[in-house]
Amino acid sequence: MPASIIAPAVPVAAASISSEVRLAYVLQHFWQAYEPTSPVTIGVPGQQAQVEVAVADAGFFDQRQPYPPAPIWHEWQGREVPFFFGPAAGQPLLTLQSGRALVHADLVSAAFYLLSGWQEYFSEERDQHGRFPYAASVQHQYGFVDVPVVNCYFEVLRTAVEHVTGEQLRPRRWLGGAKWAAFVTHDVDSLFGSWKAPAKAALQQGRLLETFQIAMRSLAGVDAWNNLEAVQATARKHGAPSTFFMLGSTQKAANGTPNADYRVSAPGMQRRLRNLQASGAELSVHGSIGTATDAAKLRREKQLLPGTVSGNRFHYLSWEPRLTPGLVDAEGFGYDSTLGFPEHFGFRNSYCLPFQPFNFATGRACSFLEIPLNVMDATLHHPSYLQLAPQEILPALEPMLQEIERFGGVCTLLWHNDHFDPANTVTGPRQFAALMEYLRSRNVAFMTGQQIVNDQKPS
Repeated sequence: MPASIIAPAVPVAAASISSEVRLAYVLQHFWQAYEPTSPVTIGVPGQQAQVEVAVADAGFFDQRQPYPPAPIWHEWQGREVPFFFGPAAGQPLLTLQSGRALVHADLVSAAFYLLSGWQEYFSEERDQHGRFPYAASVQHQYGFVDVPVVNCYFEVLRTAVEHVTGEQLRPRRWLGGAKWAAFVTHDVDSLFGSWKAPAKAALQQGRLLETFQIAMRSLAGVDAWNNLEAVQATARKHGAPSTFFMLGSTQKAANGTPNADYRVSAPGMQRRLRNLQASGAELSVHGSIGTATDAAKLRREKQLLPGTVSGNRFHYLSWEPRLTPGLVDAEGFGYDSTLGFPEHFGFRNSYCLPFQPFNFATGRACSFLEIPLNVMDATLHHPSYLQLAPQEILPALEPMLQEIERFGGVCTLLWHNDHFDPANTVTGPRQFAALMEYLRSRNVAFMTGQQIVNDQKPS
Protein backbone atom coordinates (compact mmCIF):
# COMPACT_ATOMS: atom_id res chain seq x y z
CA MET A 1 0.00 0.00 0.00
CA PRO A 2 1.21 3.60 -0.62
CA ALA A 3 2.71 5.70 2.10
CA SER A 4 0.36 7.83 4.14
CA ILE A 5 -0.78 11.04 2.42
CA ILE A 6 -2.49 12.83 5.30
CA ALA A 7 -2.90 11.10 8.64
CA PRO A 8 -6.37 11.71 10.11
CA ALA A 9 -6.44 13.68 13.36
CA VAL A 10 -9.28 11.50 14.64
CA PRO A 11 -7.96 8.77 16.94
CA VAL A 12 -8.98 5.14 16.62
CA ALA A 13 -11.72 4.30 19.10
CA ALA A 14 -13.18 0.85 18.50
CA ALA A 15 -15.27 -1.38 20.70
CA SER A 16 -14.38 -5.03 21.05
CA ILE A 17 -15.53 -6.72 17.86
CA SER A 18 -16.02 -10.38 18.67
CA SER A 19 -16.62 -13.22 16.26
CA GLU A 20 -20.26 -13.21 17.39
CA VAL A 21 -20.62 -9.55 16.47
CA ARG A 22 -19.09 -10.14 13.05
CA LEU A 23 -21.32 -13.15 12.42
CA ALA A 24 -24.47 -11.25 13.41
CA TYR A 25 -23.57 -8.27 11.20
CA VAL A 26 -22.89 -10.42 8.15
CA LEU A 27 -25.97 -12.61 8.57
CA GLN A 28 -28.15 -9.54 9.07
CA HIS A 29 -27.22 -8.42 5.56
CA PHE A 30 -27.32 -11.88 4.07
CA TRP A 31 -30.94 -12.36 5.09
CA GLN A 32 -31.84 -8.87 3.89
CA ALA A 33 -30.52 -9.78 0.43
CA TYR A 34 -32.98 -12.63 -0.14
CA GLU A 35 -36.65 -13.35 0.24
CA PRO A 36 -37.61 -15.31 3.38
CA THR A 37 -37.20 -19.08 3.35
CA SER A 38 -37.52 -21.94 5.84
CA PRO A 39 -35.48 -21.42 9.02
CA VAL A 40 -31.88 -22.59 8.81
CA THR A 41 -28.96 -22.11 11.17
CA ILE A 42 -25.66 -20.69 9.97
CA GLY A 43 -22.70 -20.72 12.31
CA VAL A 44 -19.08 -21.60 12.93
CA PRO A 45 -17.58 -24.97 13.97
CA GLY A 46 -18.79 -26.11 17.37
CA GLN A 47 -22.22 -24.47 17.09
CA GLN A 48 -23.93 -27.50 15.48
CA ALA A 49 -25.25 -25.29 12.68
CA GLN A 50 -26.79 -26.70 9.52
CA VAL A 51 -24.49 -24.46 7.47
CA GLU A 52 -21.04 -24.41 9.03
CA VAL A 53 -18.63 -21.63 7.99
CA ALA A 54 -14.92 -22.07 8.59
CA VAL A 55 -12.96 -19.75 10.89
CA ALA A 56 -9.60 -18.79 9.39
CA ASP A 57 -8.95 -15.16 10.31
CA ALA A 58 -5.98 -16.17 12.55
CA GLY A 59 -6.68 -13.38 15.03
CA PHE A 60 -6.62 -10.66 12.37
CA PHE A 61 -9.45 -8.70 13.99
CA ASP A 62 -7.59 -8.48 17.28
CA GLN A 63 -4.62 -6.74 15.68
CA ARG A 64 -6.34 -3.62 14.31
CA GLN A 65 -4.27 -3.69 11.14
CA PRO A 66 -5.93 -2.24 8.02
CA TYR A 67 -4.93 -4.93 5.54
CA PRO A 68 -5.23 -8.74 5.76
CA PRO A 69 -3.06 -11.28 3.95
CA ALA A 70 -3.55 -11.37 0.20
CA PRO A 71 -6.73 -13.11 -0.98
CA ILE A 72 -6.73 -16.50 -2.61
CA TRP A 73 -8.56 -16.64 -5.91
CA HIS A 74 -11.10 -19.40 -6.45
CA GLU A 75 -13.43 -20.08 -9.32
CA TRP A 76 -17.09 -19.63 -8.44
CA GLN A 77 -19.88 -19.87 -11.00
CA GLY A 78 -17.51 -19.43 -13.90
CA ARG A 79 -15.47 -16.51 -12.55
CA GLU A 80 -12.39 -15.97 -10.43
CA VAL A 81 -13.29 -14.43 -7.05
CA PRO A 82 -10.85 -13.22 -4.37
CA PHE A 83 -11.40 -14.95 -1.02
CA PHE A 84 -9.75 -13.38 2.01
CA PHE A 85 -9.04 -15.81 4.87
CA GLY A 86 -8.86 -19.03 2.86
CA PRO A 87 -9.34 -21.71 1.83
CA ALA A 88 -5.97 -22.58 0.34
CA ALA A 89 -5.65 -22.91 -3.39
CA GLY A 90 -6.89 -26.23 -4.66
CA GLN A 91 -9.25 -26.82 -1.75
CA PRO A 92 -13.02 -26.77 -2.34
CA LEU A 93 -15.11 -23.79 -1.28
CA LEU A 94 -18.06 -25.90 -0.30
CA THR A 95 -18.88 -29.47 0.73
CA LEU A 96 -22.51 -30.58 0.66
CA GLN A 97 -23.55 -33.43 2.96
CA SER A 98 -26.89 -34.94 3.87
CA GLY A 99 -28.76 -32.18 5.73
CA ARG A 100 -25.58 -30.11 6.17
CA ALA A 101 -23.24 -27.85 4.23
CA LEU A 102 -19.63 -27.02 5.08
CA VAL A 103 -18.20 -23.74 3.79
CA HIS A 104 -14.41 -23.98 3.79
CA ALA A 105 -13.82 -20.26 3.20
CA ASP A 106 -14.11 -17.90 6.18
CA LEU A 107 -16.86 -15.95 4.45
CA VAL A 108 -17.97 -14.27 7.66
CA SER A 109 -14.57 -12.67 8.26
CA ALA A 110 -14.09 -11.76 4.59
CA ALA A 111 -17.57 -10.26 4.21
CA PHE A 112 -17.27 -8.34 7.47
CA TYR A 113 -13.87 -6.95 6.49
CA LEU A 114 -15.14 -5.52 3.19
CA LEU A 115 -18.67 -4.52 4.13
CA SER A 116 -17.76 -2.81 7.39
CA GLY A 117 -15.05 -0.69 5.79
CA TRP A 118 -12.41 -2.06 8.17
CA GLN A 119 -9.57 -0.95 5.90
CA GLU A 120 -10.75 2.67 5.96
CA TYR A 121 -11.27 2.77 9.71
CA PHE A 122 -7.84 1.45 10.66
CA SER A 123 -5.83 2.96 7.82
CA GLU A 124 -4.07 6.31 8.22
CA GLU A 125 -4.28 6.99 4.48
CA ARG A 126 -6.17 10.15 3.47
CA ASP A 127 -6.02 12.37 0.39
CA GLN A 128 -5.88 16.17 0.19
CA HIS A 129 -9.61 16.34 0.95
CA GLY A 130 -9.33 14.05 3.99
CA ARG A 131 -10.82 11.05 2.18
CA PHE A 132 -9.67 7.45 2.16
CA PRO A 133 -8.11 7.12 -1.32
CA TYR A 134 -8.92 4.44 -3.83
CA ALA A 135 -5.17 3.90 -4.34
CA ALA A 136 -4.92 2.70 -0.72
CA SER A 137 -7.73 0.16 -1.01
CA VAL A 138 -7.65 -3.61 -1.41
CA GLN A 139 -10.08 -3.14 -4.30
CA HIS A 140 -7.36 -1.25 -6.15
CA GLN A 141 -4.47 -3.45 -5.09
CA TYR A 142 -6.14 -6.69 -6.17
CA GLY A 143 -8.20 -5.27 -9.03
CA PHE A 144 -11.80 -6.03 -8.04
CA VAL A 145 -13.42 -2.60 -7.57
CA ASP A 146 -16.03 -3.36 -10.26
CA VAL A 147 -17.02 -6.73 -8.77
CA PRO A 148 -19.36 -6.89 -5.74
CA VAL A 149 -17.30 -9.53 -3.98
CA VAL A 150 -19.48 -9.67 -0.85
CA ASN A 151 -22.43 -10.57 -3.06
CA CYS A 152 -20.33 -13.41 -4.46
CA TYR A 153 -19.64 -14.60 -0.92
CA PHE A 154 -23.36 -14.50 -0.22
CA GLU A 155 -23.99 -16.63 -3.31
CA VAL A 156 -21.78 -19.34 -1.79
CA LEU A 157 -23.86 -19.16 1.40
CA ARG A 158 -27.02 -19.14 -0.68
CA THR A 159 -25.99 -22.41 -2.34
CA ALA A 160 -25.39 -23.95 1.08
CA VAL A 161 -28.76 -22.77 2.41
CA GLU A 162 -30.62 -24.04 -0.65
CA HIS A 163 -28.99 -27.45 -0.22
CA VAL A 164 -30.03 -27.67 3.43
CA THR A 165 -33.59 -26.40 2.98
CA GLY A 166 -34.31 -27.86 -0.44
CA GLU A 167 -35.81 -24.48 -1.38
CA GLN A 168 -34.69 -21.81 -3.81
CA LEU A 169 -33.47 -18.65 -2.11
CA ARG A 170 -34.56 -15.79 -4.37
CA PRO A 171 -33.01 -12.31 -4.38
CA ARG A 172 -35.34 -9.65 -3.07
CA ARG A 173 -37.44 -7.78 -5.62
CA TRP A 174 -37.84 -4.04 -5.95
CA LEU A 175 -40.66 -1.64 -6.71
CA GLY A 176 -43.26 -3.40 -8.84
CA GLY A 177 -41.39 -6.70 -8.69
CA ALA A 178 -38.34 -5.54 -10.67
CA LYS A 179 -35.14 -7.58 -10.42
CA TRP A 180 -33.00 -4.51 -9.72
CA ALA A 181 -33.27 -0.80 -9.07
CA ALA A 182 -31.65 2.50 -10.05
CA PHE A 183 -31.27 5.63 -7.93
CA VAL A 184 -30.81 8.71 -10.12
CA THR A 185 -29.24 11.60 -8.21
CA HIS A 186 -27.99 15.12 -8.88
CA ASP A 187 -25.56 16.96 -6.62
CA VAL A 188 -26.19 20.68 -7.03
CA ASP A 189 -22.82 22.33 -6.45
CA SER A 190 -23.20 25.32 -8.77
CA LEU A 191 -26.06 27.11 -10.50
CA PHE A 192 -24.17 30.12 -11.83
CA GLY A 193 -20.81 28.87 -13.09
CA SER A 194 -21.33 28.06 -16.77
CA TRP A 195 -20.23 31.55 -17.84
CA LYS A 196 -16.72 31.33 -16.45
CA ALA A 197 -15.04 29.26 -19.16
CA PRO A 198 -16.53 31.11 -22.18
CA ALA A 199 -16.02 34.48 -20.46
CA LYS A 200 -12.38 33.66 -19.80
CA ALA A 201 -11.90 32.61 -23.42
CA ALA A 202 -13.55 35.81 -24.70
CA LEU A 203 -11.44 37.92 -22.36
CA GLN A 204 -8.23 36.23 -23.46
CA GLN A 205 -9.14 36.96 -27.08
CA GLY A 206 -9.89 40.61 -26.29
CA ARG A 207 -13.65 40.38 -26.84
CA LEU A 208 -14.50 42.64 -23.91
CA LEU A 209 -18.13 43.35 -24.85
CA GLU A 210 -18.87 39.64 -25.18
CA THR A 211 -17.18 39.01 -21.82
CA PHE A 212 -19.38 41.66 -20.20
CA GLN A 213 -22.56 40.28 -21.83
CA ILE A 214 -21.83 36.72 -20.66
CA ALA A 215 -21.25 37.89 -17.10
CA MET A 216 -24.45 39.99 -17.09
CA ARG A 217 -26.59 37.10 -18.32
CA SER A 218 -25.29 34.96 -15.47
CA LEU A 219 -25.97 37.68 -12.92
CA ALA A 220 -29.53 37.85 -14.24
CA GLY A 221 -29.95 34.14 -13.60
CA VAL A 222 -29.66 33.16 -17.26
CA ASP A 223 -27.14 30.41 -16.84
CA ALA A 224 -26.99 26.97 -18.44
CA TRP A 225 -26.41 25.44 -15.02
CA ASN A 226 -29.43 27.13 -13.44
CA ASN A 227 -31.47 24.20 -14.70
CA LEU A 228 -33.03 22.18 -11.91
CA GLU A 229 -36.45 22.02 -13.54
CA ALA A 230 -34.92 20.97 -16.88
CA VAL A 231 -32.85 18.28 -15.14
CA GLN A 232 -35.96 16.90 -13.50
CA ALA A 233 -37.84 16.92 -16.80
CA THR A 234 -34.99 15.11 -18.55
CA ALA A 235 -34.81 12.35 -15.94
CA ARG A 236 -38.60 12.04 -15.93
CA LYS A 237 -38.57 11.62 -19.72
CA HIS A 238 -36.58 8.45 -19.11
CA GLY A 239 -39.00 7.30 -16.41
CA ALA A 240 -36.91 8.25 -13.37
CA PRO A 241 -37.64 10.48 -10.38
CA SER A 242 -34.81 12.88 -9.53
CA THR A 243 -33.15 13.19 -6.15
CA PHE A 244 -31.45 16.56 -5.71
CA PHE A 245 -28.72 16.91 -3.08
CA MET A 246 -28.66 20.61 -2.13
CA LEU A 247 -25.74 22.44 -0.51
CA GLY A 248 -26.56 24.55 2.53
CA SER A 249 -23.39 26.66 2.74
CA THR A 250 -21.77 29.24 0.47
CA GLN A 251 -18.57 29.52 2.51
CA LYS A 252 -15.41 27.98 1.10
CA ALA A 253 -13.66 25.32 3.15
CA ALA A 254 -10.48 26.21 5.00
CA ASN A 255 -8.42 24.71 2.16
CA GLY A 256 -10.27 26.80 -0.44
CA THR A 257 -12.62 24.06 -1.66
CA PRO A 258 -15.84 25.74 -2.82
CA ASN A 259 -19.31 25.02 -1.54
CA ALA A 260 -22.48 26.42 -3.15
CA ASP A 261 -22.69 29.52 -5.35
CA TYR A 262 -26.38 29.84 -4.46
CA ARG A 263 -28.32 30.34 -1.23
CA VAL A 264 -30.65 27.45 -0.55
CA SER A 265 -32.47 29.57 2.03
CA ALA A 266 -33.35 32.35 -0.45
CA PRO A 267 -37.14 32.73 -0.87
CA GLY A 268 -36.96 32.17 -4.61
CA MET A 269 -34.93 29.02 -4.18
CA GLN A 270 -37.30 27.75 -1.52
CA ARG A 271 -40.22 28.18 -3.94
CA ARG A 272 -38.36 26.30 -6.64
CA LEU A 273 -37.52 23.46 -4.29
CA ARG A 274 -41.11 23.12 -3.12
CA ASN A 275 -42.25 23.04 -6.75
CA LEU A 276 -39.72 20.34 -7.54
CA GLN A 277 -41.02 18.30 -4.61
CA ALA A 278 -44.61 18.81 -5.71
CA SER A 279 -43.76 17.43 -9.15
CA GLY A 280 -42.16 14.27 -7.77
CA ALA A 281 -38.55 15.13 -6.99
CA GLU A 282 -36.83 14.19 -3.75
CA LEU A 283 -34.74 16.74 -1.83
CA SER A 284 -31.77 15.63 0.24
CA VAL A 285 -28.88 17.29 2.02
CA HIS A 286 -25.55 17.73 0.27
CA GLY A 287 -23.55 18.19 3.45
CA SER A 288 -21.02 20.95 2.82
CA ILE A 289 -17.30 20.65 3.44
CA GLY A 290 -16.77 20.07 7.16
CA THR A 291 -20.20 18.65 7.97
CA ALA A 292 -18.92 15.06 7.84
CA THR A 293 -17.32 15.78 11.22
CA ASP A 294 -19.60 18.59 12.49
CA ALA A 295 -23.05 17.44 13.60
CA ALA A 296 -24.37 20.90 14.44
CA LYS A 297 -23.49 22.27 11.02
CA LEU A 298 -25.04 19.27 9.26
CA ARG A 299 -28.18 19.70 11.34
CA ARG A 300 -28.50 23.37 10.37
CA GLU A 301 -28.16 22.54 6.69
CA LYS A 302 -30.78 19.82 6.93
CA GLN A 303 -33.20 22.33 8.47
CA LEU A 304 -32.79 24.69 5.49
CA LEU A 305 -34.59 22.34 3.11
CA PRO A 306 -38.40 22.40 2.85
CA GLY A 307 -40.52 19.40 3.65
CA THR A 308 -39.40 16.08 5.06
CA VAL A 309 -35.72 15.37 4.39
CA SER A 310 -34.45 11.82 4.78
CA GLY A 311 -31.17 11.61 2.87
CA ASN A 312 -27.66 13.00 2.70
CA ARG A 313 -24.56 12.85 0.56
CA PHE A 314 -21.47 14.76 1.61
CA HIS A 315 -19.92 17.28 -0.78
CA TYR A 316 -16.70 15.98 -2.37
CA LEU A 317 -17.77 12.57 -0.99
CA SER A 318 -16.23 13.56 2.33
CA TRP A 319 -16.30 10.75 4.87
CA GLU A 320 -14.25 10.23 8.00
CA PRO A 321 -14.94 6.60 8.97
CA ARG A 322 -13.98 7.22 12.60
CA LEU A 323 -16.67 9.89 13.06
CA THR A 324 -19.10 10.18 10.17
CA PRO A 325 -21.24 7.01 10.56
CA GLY A 326 -22.10 7.82 14.17
CA LEU A 327 -22.80 11.43 13.26
CA VAL A 328 -25.20 10.54 10.43
CA ASP A 329 -26.90 8.05 12.73
CA ALA A 330 -27.32 10.57 15.54
CA GLU A 331 -28.82 13.16 13.21
CA GLY A 332 -31.63 10.80 12.27
CA PHE A 333 -31.08 10.45 8.54
CA GLY A 334 -32.91 7.59 6.88
CA TYR A 335 -30.15 7.11 4.35
CA ASP A 336 -26.79 8.33 3.13
CA SER A 337 -25.34 7.91 -0.36
CA THR A 338 -21.72 9.03 -0.04
CA LEU A 339 -19.79 5.77 -0.16
CA GLY A 340 -18.26 5.48 -3.59
CA PHE A 341 -14.73 6.06 -4.80
CA PRO A 342 -14.46 9.35 -6.72
CA GLU A 343 -11.50 7.92 -8.62
CA HIS A 344 -13.26 4.87 -10.06
CA PHE A 345 -16.76 3.54 -10.62
CA GLY A 346 -17.70 0.35 -8.81
CA PHE A 347 -18.19 -0.84 -5.24
CA ARG A 348 -16.33 0.85 -2.38
CA ASN A 349 -17.57 -1.74 0.13
CA SER A 350 -17.66 -4.53 -2.47
CA TYR A 351 -21.46 -4.75 -2.20
CA CYS A 352 -24.20 -3.74 -4.63
CA LEU A 353 -27.13 -3.58 -2.21
CA PRO A 354 -27.98 -0.92 0.38
CA PHE A 355 -26.49 -1.79 3.76
CA GLN A 356 -26.23 -0.51 7.30
CA PRO A 357 -22.69 0.77 7.96
CA PHE A 358 -20.83 -0.61 10.93
CA ASN A 359 -20.12 1.75 13.82
CA PHE A 360 -16.76 0.66 15.21
CA ALA A 361 -17.13 2.92 18.23
CA THR A 362 -20.24 1.09 19.41
CA GLY A 363 -19.64 -2.32 17.84
CA ARG A 364 -23.10 -2.28 16.20
CA ALA A 365 -24.70 -1.64 12.85
CA CYS A 366 -25.89 1.90 12.27
CA SER A 367 -29.62 2.47 11.94
CA PHE A 368 -29.44 4.45 8.68
CA LEU A 369 -29.16 2.81 5.28
CA GLU A 370 -26.17 3.42 3.06
CA ILE A 371 -27.13 3.44 -0.63
CA PRO A 372 -23.68 3.09 -2.18
CA LEU A 373 -22.64 5.41 -5.00
CA ASN A 374 -21.60 3.40 -8.06
CA VAL A 375 -20.85 5.91 -10.79
CA MET A 376 -20.32 9.68 -10.91
CA ASP A 377 -20.08 11.74 -14.09
CA ALA A 378 -16.85 13.47 -13.01
CA THR A 379 -15.17 10.11 -12.40
CA LEU A 380 -15.52 9.22 -16.05
CA HIS A 381 -13.51 12.08 -17.55
CA HIS A 382 -11.94 14.20 -14.80
CA PRO A 383 -8.22 14.86 -15.47
CA SER A 384 -7.36 13.20 -12.15
CA TYR A 385 -9.62 10.20 -12.72
CA LEU A 386 -10.45 7.95 -15.68
CA GLN A 387 -10.40 10.28 -18.73
CA LEU A 388 -12.73 8.08 -20.77
CA ALA A 389 -13.76 9.26 -24.23
CA PRO A 390 -17.54 9.72 -24.70
CA GLN A 391 -17.89 6.55 -26.76
CA GLU A 392 -16.00 4.56 -24.11
CA ILE A 393 -18.29 5.39 -21.18
CA LEU A 394 -21.19 2.97 -21.60
CA PRO A 395 -19.01 0.01 -22.67
CA ALA A 396 -16.82 0.60 -19.60
CA LEU A 397 -19.84 0.68 -17.27
CA GLU A 398 -21.80 -2.26 -18.71
CA PRO A 399 -19.91 -5.03 -16.86
CA MET A 400 -20.53 -3.26 -13.54
CA LEU A 401 -24.19 -2.73 -14.39
CA GLN A 402 -24.51 -6.41 -15.28
CA GLU A 403 -23.12 -7.32 -11.86
CA ILE A 404 -25.74 -5.15 -10.13
CA GLU A 405 -28.53 -6.66 -12.19
CA ARG A 406 -27.24 -10.18 -11.58
CA PHE A 407 -27.38 -9.77 -7.81
CA GLY A 408 -30.60 -7.75 -7.69
CA GLY A 409 -28.89 -4.64 -6.40
CA VAL A 410 -29.23 -0.89 -6.74
CA CYS A 411 -27.34 1.20 -9.27
CA THR A 412 -26.74 4.68 -7.85
CA LEU A 413 -25.99 7.23 -10.54
CA LEU A 414 -24.71 10.75 -9.84
CA TRP A 415 -25.09 13.22 -12.70
CA HIS A 416 -24.47 16.79 -11.53
CA ASN A 417 -26.82 19.48 -12.81
CA ASP A 418 -23.92 21.30 -14.52
CA HIS A 419 -23.25 18.19 -16.64
CA PHE A 420 -26.64 18.69 -18.29
CA ASP A 421 -25.16 21.75 -20.00
CA PRO A 422 -25.48 21.14 -23.79
CA ALA A 423 -21.92 22.42 -24.13
CA ASN A 424 -20.71 19.30 -22.31
CA THR A 425 -20.13 16.72 -25.03
CA VAL A 426 -18.03 14.33 -22.92
CA THR A 427 -20.11 13.58 -19.81
CA GLY A 428 -23.14 15.60 -20.78
CA PRO A 429 -26.80 15.10 -21.74
CA ARG A 430 -26.05 12.62 -24.53
CA GLN A 431 -24.02 10.32 -22.27
CA PHE A 432 -26.68 10.56 -19.54
CA ALA A 433 -29.36 9.61 -22.07
CA ALA A 434 -27.38 6.59 -23.28
CA LEU A 435 -26.97 5.32 -19.73
CA MET A 436 -30.64 5.86 -18.91
CA GLU A 437 -31.74 4.07 -22.05
CA TYR A 438 -29.55 1.12 -21.12
CA LEU A 439 -31.14 0.97 -17.66
CA ARG A 440 -34.63 1.16 -19.13
CA SER A 441 -33.81 -1.60 -21.61
CA ARG A 442 -32.94 -3.84 -18.66
CA ASN A 443 -36.29 -3.22 -16.91
CA VAL A 444 -34.80 -1.48 -13.91
CA ALA A 445 -37.06 0.05 -11.26
CA PHE A 446 -36.26 3.77 -10.89
CA MET A 447 -36.64 4.76 -7.24
CA THR A 448 -35.94 7.64 -4.89
CA GLY A 449 -33.77 7.18 -1.84
CA GLN A 450 -36.75 7.18 0.48
CA GLN A 451 -38.48 4.55 -1.63
CA ILE A 452 -35.39 2.38 -1.33
CA VAL A 453 -35.38 2.86 2.44
CA ASN A 454 -39.05 1.93 2.65
CA ASP A 455 -38.51 -1.13 0.47
CA GLN A 456 -35.26 -2.47 1.92
CA LYS A 457 -34.55 -1.28 5.43
CA PRO A 458 -35.75 -3.69 8.13
CA SER A 459 -38.32 -2.40 10.57
